[in-house]
Amino acid sequence: MKKFEERTIQSEHHFSGRVISLQVDTVQLPDGQQAKREIVKHPGAVAIIALTDDGKLILVEQYRKALERSLIEIPAGKLEPGEEPIVTARRELEEETGYGCGELTYIQSFATSPGFADEVIHLYVAKQLFKIDQPQAGDEDEFIELLYVTIEEAEELMASQAIYDAKTAFAILWAKMQK
Repeated sequence: MKKFEERTIQSEHHFSGRVISLQVDTVQLPDGQQAKREIVKHPGAVAIIALTDDGKLILVEQYRKALERSLIEIPAGKLEPGEEPIVTARRELEEETGYGCGELTYIQSFATSPGFADEVIHLYVAKQLFKIDQPQAGDEDEFIELLYVTIEEAEELMASQAIYDAKTAFAILWAKMQK
């Protein structure tokens, strides 16, 4: 048994959407009591630290309905069924920025909201960037503007909360440590 394991007694499926599904599990707690856990199932995602040859980050600004505001983020996107994360990373880099890369290196994976969701993001750094003449089209419901910023400018965007999500904050801190 794993430390503090919560054994699933029953799982009820409540919703399936284009990106997520929701289930409610009845679990047995380590002390023998029962509790309910609402769990968001997500296929996983990638995020890309896109670094230009002159050391700038390519960021994307887009509207995030859940927060009712625009955010500035690193390029990212969800895994398609059966797709390897590195393939998703190359696809999302091209779709969201119009760039390809000569070097794509895996950094690490992390859970985004482990208290209620199983989403894991696989983080990559892309270097040796090149503009693609006719890049793959992005999602038809996605409106994006590119920004090219230094690490210092990205830190200012974090301080002003224009950058507000954890994956991007983590990426900026990682990039700063590499300088």
